[in-house]
Amino acid sequence: MTETGRQLRRAWIARLSPRGEVDVDRAACPRAIVEDAVARVGADPVRWAIELSSAVVRRIVDEVPALGGSPAAVEMLRRGNEATTLRALFTLLEGPGIAPSIAEATLEGIREFVHRAVPLERMLQGVRTGHAATTEAFLRACAELVDPETAVDEVTAISRELFSYVDDLSDTMIRAYLVEHEAWSTSAAAARADIVRSLLSDAATRDVGEASRALGYDLRRTHEAVVVWSDSPNGNSTLQAAAIEVLRARGATATLVVPVASGRLWAWGTVPPGGTLRTGSWETIADALSRQHAQAAFGTPVDGVAGFRRSHREAERAESFERLRREAGRVPRYATAYADVAALALLATDLDAAGDFVQRELGGLSARSAPMEALRTTLYHYIGAERSLVDVARRLHVARGTVTYRVKRAQEVLGHDLDDRRFALHTALALAEELGDAVLLPHDVER
Repeated sequence: MTETGRQLRRAWIARLSPRGEVDVDRAACPRAIVEDAVARVGADPVRWAIELSSAVVRRIVDEVPALGGSPAAVEMLRRGNEATTLRALFTLLEGPGIAPSIAEATLEGIREFVHRAVPLERMLQGVRTGHAATTEAFLRACAELVDPETAVDEVTAISRELFSYVDDLSDTMIRAYLVEHEAWSTSAAAARADIVRSLLSDAATRDVGEASRALGYDLRRTHEAVVVWSDSPNGNSTLQAAAIEVLRARGATATLVVPVASGRLWAWGTVPPGGTLRTGSWETIADALSRQHAQAAFGTPVDGVAGFRRSHREAERAESFERLRREAGRVPRYATAYADVAALALLATDLDAAGDFVQRELGGLSARSAPMEALRTTLYHYIGAERSLVDVARRLHVARGTVTYRVKRAQEVLGHDLDDRRFALHTALALAEELGDAVLLPHDVER
């Protein structure tokens, strides 16, 4: 029986419960949907569905990366998938005729896919992946909770009902996608996005003057690209304002902004030629971004369409590097300039190779322990500060004697003088400092 006293069509569903700690208040989909679900079936099955949905979304993004794109886009995907998982639960519990209609949380994700030019077949691939993972979980739970004498019949019925459910869901999503695609494809925003994507392609052959007029942005100037992102799935207008503000601070006289995913956008600014920027210290830019709870990665200023393309690629590399730092547990930086991280960002494009390099260069100093981490950090700053004990002691808030001891001990662990392969040593220390376990763990250990 549910909390409302209704007889359940499948009583075993009320016994579903998550394996881990799941807080209903932290659900991704709207509160009204969650509260209705709890009233229908109880808190534990809803918590089970929320836990399942998070696992399914991870599988979808792994198998169909185009459906991700940013933390906020993944959160939007989680919100829609959670709503459909709860609806599947109701379908099995009450029958398809009583289950609620497809939630707006699911439809908003479809709109996003259209605006990001995610092909329909990729969306359907995600639906199939999610259906397979969800069905597996329901069948596994059924086998655990249903009497063995009736389990075979129940598993067969569940498979049939979930197949019918996802078939109807796919039809609805296809119709919604096509309606949105027709409306979006005729909009000015879509035309601008198409022009930009064409320009970013190496095969682009557009007339520069015509493209400039269509975009309202002179492509023949010097461009500095920026990628701006946020964890919030509902902040694109805020991000657009932030992008324009930071580009103006960098000296841009004109800007072009293109939203590409929920919580993520591309932008360019025309800046003074030669890379001489008149205004905008990085501290000022970081302050502006922190007020908007956003992060930004900047390319270097380059001329013309080729520069438009190259600066954008640099900004994306800087963004990817910053995301790796965040995964490593490092304090997020609001503003990241590609020029400041270029060498490490290029090395980090192949984490396995970077890890081999770090472990080979550091030897015993690459061990994952607090003492070795302290030695690595001290030695990294010591080499960077041209061996100034005072500078390192001030930066790390330790005594000069502590710095001296750590540097001596680090040399002992390394087994060679610091001048031997100095550049490689400092680079390996920098990678370890920025990316942690991503380059310190051996290949056969999950990073």
